Amino acid sequence: MAISLLKGGKISLTKEAPGLKNIVIGLGWDAKSGSGLSRFIGMGTDFDLDASVFLLDETGKMPTQDHLVYYGNLKSPDKSVQHQGDNLTGEGDGDDEVINVNLKQLPANIQKLVFTVTIYEAVSRKQNFGMVKNAFIRVVNQGKEIVRYNLGEEFSHETAMNFGELYIHKGEWKFQAIGQGLEGGLEAFLKIYS
Repeated sequence: MAISLLKGGKISLTKEAPGLKNIVIGLGWDAKSGSGLSRFIGMGTDFDLDASVFLLDETGKMPTQDHLVYYGNLKSPDKSVQHQGDNLTGEGDGDDEVINVNLKQLPANIQKLVFTVTIYEAVSRKQNFGMVKNAFIRVVNQGKEIVRYNLGEEFSHETAMNFGELYIHKGEWKFQAIGQGLEGGLEAFLKIYS
C-alpha cells in the first residue's frame, strides 16, 4: 500500500523500494466546475496545466537550460529524465502527465529533481490554482505506487506550484511533498533555478 504524505513530509524511496532504478512520476489534477470557471471552460479556452522537472546540481541551480524537462524539451541531456508529453486538457482519471526517471543514469552532479506544474497562459486566461482540485503527485516503481501526495489546499492567486522534490541524501533517494505556490508561471521557477 502506498504511503500518503502531508505537506512537508519526507520518505526514503531507497528504503521503501530497495534496488530502485527506474521510477515513474505521475501528476494529476482536475478543473473545478462552477460559475467562476464556466466562462473559461467549454468556451474556446482550455484549462491547460503543464508538468516540468528542474534537474539541479549541488548549488541548487540547473547546470544548463537543457536541464529543464517540459513539453518543449522532453528529455534531459543524458536522457535520464523523459517527459511523456503534454496533456492539453487534464480530462479523465489517473495521471495527466507522466515523467520517467532513470536514477542509475542520472549524472552524479544532479542532486535534486523539482517537479512543478504551471498553468499555461494563466494571466491571459484569468486562471489560477484556486480553480484546480484533486491535484496530486505520486512515485511509482515497477507498476507499484510507493508514495502519493494530494495537494489539499486552496491556492487562489498562484499560477505555478512546486508539487514535490526527489533528492539524494547520504546515498539514499528521498522524496519530499512540497505544495508551494508561486505567481508568475514557469518564469518564476526559472528565476529561482537558473
